[in-house]
Amino acid sequence: MKTCMNHHTMHRTVALCLGGMVLACASAGIQAQTIYRIVGADGKVTFSDKAPVSADQGKVAGTGVGASGAAASAGGLPFELRQVVAKYPVTLYTAPKCAPCDAGRALLISRGVPFAERTVTTQEDTDYLQRLSGDNSLPFLTIGGQRIKGLSDSEWSQYLDAAGYPKTSVLPATYKNAEPTPLVSVQKPAPKAEPKPAPEAVAPAPAPGPTPSNPAGIQF
Repeated sequence: MKTCMNHHTMHRTVALCLGGMVLACASAGIQAQTIYRIVGADGKVTFSDKAPVSADQGKVAGTGVGASGAAASAGGLPFELRQVVAKYPVTLYTAPKCAPCDAGRALLISRGVPFAERTVTTQEDTDYLQRLSGDNSLPFLTIGGQRIKGLSDSEWSQYLDAAGYPKTSVLPATYKNAEPTPLVSVQKPAPKAEPKPAPEAVAPAPAPGPTPSNPAGIQF
């Protein structure tokens, strides 16, 4: 198995669901959730699937693609392939200058597997990758609820076969996978609007006095 080590040390382990060749284990749900990175007043960083209570807190949203997201991006695919993509979406996690990652990407492209690619380049990316795989090795591949560490041509092919992906490409000639995106996206809070100064009070105009045409100074 070929792997490319990430630049950060990781210690947390996550149980893998590798139930043979049958894709029957349910996804843990984290792949399709939005994950928030919350910085407390003491500077402590925590991750939660609940939105920050304050707009002043930064947000790190997980961008893993779940079945609904894959189905939405699968327009124009042959019907049978679209069904497979909706049920078992494929996401490839990579890093720059990672030869096994390049080889894994080439394998998916040559077989005609639609996939989303997430890049691991920042500390936030690394922290979230740890939540997903508990490892620092790349590439990391998910097929539906299955999670596969490292590149093994035969293992990847077996899981893709079991999911129902065609052995040879049936993609339209015009099909192109979306560009790679960061594993997490940092959304900074919007700057607070500067308070506008209150308009200066304007003294009311003095009431007109009597005039030759209005000797009593009557106002309406």
